[in-house]
Amino acid sequence: MAITRVQKENIVEEGKKDLQESGVVLFTDYKGTSVSDLGILRTTLKEANAKMKVIKKRLLKIILNDSGVNFDPTGLEGQVAAVFARGDVTDIAGPIYNFAKTHEGFAILGGVNVREKVEIPLDLIIRIGTLPSREVLIAQLVGTIAAPLRGLMYVLKGKSEK
Repeated sequence: MAITRVQKENIVEEGKKDLQESGVVLFTDYKGTSVSDLGILRTTLKEANAKMKVIKKRLLKIILNDSGVNFDPTGLEGQVAAVFARGDVTDIAGPIYNFAKTHEGFAILGGVNVREKVEIPLDLIIRIGTLPSREVLIAQLVGTIAAPLRGLMYVLKGKSEK
């Protein structure tokens, strides 16, 4: 069934509202991904303060252009879903990358930083997606800083026991 003009206008208005509330929008190809798997992804994204919507590429172009974002989603391949995230690309790149790794038909196509109105290159999204979580990175940093101090403590302890 075809979408009426009024429905399209409602989709555009809702998309503009989502875009204004977002810091980042990532575009994905969901072709071949089951509805139940997409439901799991939506739940994961909701925990990351993001939401995924399937919007026609032409309507996405209108939403982005009207909001001053210079990006043309009509050039993207496949069936496009937009992931609107309130935070930064670091908040959602990991969950989307991990989902894409485990689901063959799902792929990341690119993204847009809404605040700065610039495109986010696909390779940057993938590199950010492969990073461990913030907590793990902090733990690794603390371990790296503490290792030389721990070594010094062992040396001093050995000297004091002699």
